[in-house]
Amino acid sequence: MTIYLKDLIKQLELFLKSTNFDRGIRIGVGIVVPFGVLYLLGYSQYAPAVVLGTFLNAPGDIPGSFKRKVNAILISIGLTMVITAIIHLSKPFLPVLFVALAVITFIISLISVYGFRASLVSFSGLLAMVIALAVPKETVTEIFAQVALMGLGGLWYLIVSLIFQKLAPKKDQNQLLSNTLQLIGKYLKLRAKLLTNKNKREEGLKQTFVLQSQINDKHETLRETLLTARKRSGRSRYEEKQLLIFLSSIKIFELIEAKHLDYDTIDGIFGERKEYLKASKKLNKKMGNHLIRLSELLIQNDKIPENKILLAALAKANDIITEYINKVKLPEAREGALVLKNLYDYQEQLLQEIQAIRKVMANVQDASKISLKRQNSTQFLTLQEYRLNVLLQNFSLSSTMFRHSLRLTIAIIFAFMLGVVFDIQNTYWILLTIIVIMRPSYGLTRTRSKDRIIGTLIGAVIAVGIVLITQNVVVYAVLAFVSLIFAFSLLQLNYKSAAALITISIIFVYCLINPDAFEVIQYRVLDTVIGSVIAVLANYLIVPSWEVNNLKQVLLNALKMNRDYLLATQALYQDPSTNKLPYNLARKEAFLAISNLNAAFQRLTQDPKSKQKEFQLIYEIVTLNQTMISAIASIGNFMINHRTTPASVEFNRLMERIAKTLQMSFDCLNTTSSMVKINEESIEDAQDKLLDKYRLLSNMRDENIKKGNTELDTETLHGLQEAYLIANHMNWLKSLSENLEKTTNSYRVSIIDNN
Repeated sequence: MTIYLKDLIKQLELFLKSTNFDRGIRIGVGIVVPFGVLYLLGYSQYAPAVVLGTFLNAPGDIPGSFKRKVNAILISIGLTMVITAIIHLSKPFLPVLFVALAVITFIISLISVYGFRASLVSFSGLLAMVIALAVPKETVTEIFAQVALMGLGGLWYLIVSLIFQKLAPKKDQNQLLSNTLQLIGKYLKLRAKLLTNKNKREEGLKQTFVLQSQINDKHETLRETLLTARKRSGRSRYEEKQLLIFLSSIKIFELIEAKHLDYDTIDGIFGERKEYLKASKKLNKKMGNHLIRLSELLIQNDKIPENKILLAALAKANDIITEYINKVKLPEAREGALVLKNLYDYQEQLLQEIQAIRKVMANVQDASKISLKRQNSTQFLTLQEYRLNVLLQNFSLSSTMFRHSLRLTIAIIFAFMLGVVFDIQNTYWILLTIIVIMRPSYGLTRTRSKDRIIGTLIGAVIAVGIVLITQNVVVYAVLAFVSLIFAFSLLQLNYKSAAALITISIIFVYCLINPDAFEVIQYRVLDTVIGSVIAVLANYLIVPSWEVNNLKQVLLNALKMNRDYLLATQALYQDPSTNKLPYNLARKEAFLAISNLNAAFQRLTQDPKSKQKEFQLIYEIVTLNQTMISAIASIGNFMINHRTTPASVEFNRLMERIAKTLQMSFDCLNTTSSMVKINEESIEDAQDKLLDKYRLLSNMRDENIKKGNTELDTETLHGLQEAYLIANHMNWLKSLSENLEKTTNSYRVSIIDNN
């Protein structure tokens, strides 16, 4: 119980120090201060419009580039003002209002093609449209006064946001770094389970897809934030620390990816001797837990834990290699010993990066300095294209966002028409529900709809209980304010809880205006249910966008980036000194491509079962792509961290063969004729020669052992490791690429050709 209580207190502390809670406080301050000031000055009639402007323009305030954040809020302010004016001016003319609603909904929702930040600006615009329907303004003077005051409210929120950022300039970056380390820690622990849990590997691999996407998303935001935050005078010491932690987190993630093992081979080598893998598994688990603890300390600023446990676990992983050799005996033990040695080397590198993070967090003066050339670092930024042609390219039913915009528009018009025909008291609540929960994918819309209904019911029950206990308006005001802050704090963490708190806040605000609280609660719940049902049905019935039909472009990009990464790895083997930057860039693009593929697969799993065509085939394609990128990363990682022999003719021949097979998969999926020709005899000869090199070194080692030379020098060990890794991984990559070609062809025949 004491441990549970301590953990609960720690989680509460982390939440209260998080940027999510900070954002809730910003919005709370943005709302309360102008309301209080205007009330005290006797201009309380202007407060609602100013508060509304504050509320509407908060969504665009997310972590990232300072310039983009300010631009997003300014664009949001202009957009909400224009939309509010149009809706108010259209209200007296019902046909015009219908047209305005349709045009605004479609165009504003389509803005989301410009990325996540743009989607939040889009949400602000749609929210302004719905709220304008609820606010009664009769004359032109009243309308323009409302719009002007909303603009002031938006500018006020921008000032509040900038003040908060000035007071805690690195809080967003610290939170992002903390979240990233936490996710990587979980990922490392999950990979540990995959090593020995044969029966749960498929389930575990699916979980890795989710974590990979989340980690890549965090890394992309951190790249935007940290690599664009450099000042002309250079980085501050604090920025240097954050960048060091970020770079180490990338290295750790890529090291984990590079150790996506051929589990079938592992099972074959160790069989009933899985106990020799437990030391490596335990070390991974301990390093994962240590990363999670370090992630918490970035927020808590507490004492860094000792690393004795990690060092002891690493030593045990090293000792187990000797135990394995002594038990199984050479030469039978050689293959298993090399696997364990490669695992140990990889874990030693992981621990070095964890140690680097520890040093930075402990303010160790001799922690590494960063020497990133500006022209090099900017190449790692994924720049969002904001040109008009991006919007025009999406004016097609083949575009997921076009379909979503069309679907949302029809749902909004239908719901509004329903309100007009049946004279529904608060139609805008139905519209608000549709806008908040409706997403391009059916699965996410259904999940948010369920969470919204449950959250609303929970919030309504709590509000009813409080109303029955007290009719004190001061209590209502305090609860409305507090619940609103926590609602915005939890919006990204727990939508169900956020929905409950938003409901509580809205009900108590209405209680301050209208004493008949039970009527408010009744309509709130009913309208939420109606809006949720409309949103789910619209996603299912109106130009539905099933993920199975949207995979083609994501798959094409993954195949292309995997091929580019493969060729960059080949070039790295030829000349590591000059080809490292192109290799790193190709690796980053390949990881992003596979992350997008994993995210698409997750969306597919959320679609109705009847719409998940060829699910097992698609899962196999995703897994093969994931395994291939990890196998390539494993070779590249070995080259970077070891002195290697010159690349052989056989290595280059196999690399070219694998690249050609990937190109054939790409051409097949792209429905273009492939002109690639492959000489099978030369490929088999190359495979044999790579294996012969490993066998030759093994035989030489056996002869030395027979002569009594049992000591293994570093050069011979690295030679054996290199020969074993290259021979096995090249054969593995060849097999993966061939299987990928077959499954891609089956996907084209089963899905693309039948659409």
